Amino acid sequence: MEERYYATGRRKTSVARVWLTMGSGKVMVNKRQVGDYFSEMQILHALQPLRSLGVDGDFDIWCTVNGGGVSGQAGALRHGLARALVVANEDYRKPLRKNGFLTRDSRMVERKKYGQPGARKRFQFSKR
Repeated sequence: MEERYYATGRRKTSVARVWLTMGSGKVMVNKRQVGDYFSEMQILHALQPLRSLGVDGDFDIWCTVNGGGVSGQAGALRHGLARALVVANEDYRKPLRKNGFLTRDSRMVERKKYGQPGARKRFQFSKR
């Protein structure tokens, strides 16, 4: 049986579950080709860990992403892909950590507060 490596990536409210196998560089996202799911810029962002290591065509990637928007999903895929690469080969940890691919981006949307129309915006103030 072929060896598979699994990892989970998160960004904002998006979650990506990523499976890696040795292969020819085929990328599937939610049972669709990566080009049918993400735009060109999002593909470049999501697959950055592979390019930084120079292993673009060495792995087949199969992943499911859900939650959030398309940009957050691309970020979640990037995080999950980096984690899966470390599971596949522990030597990848140092360069991936150096480039910041293993760090979970903890920025989330700030909650709306009562008495205000948004998280920070205030209703219009009238002195008189």
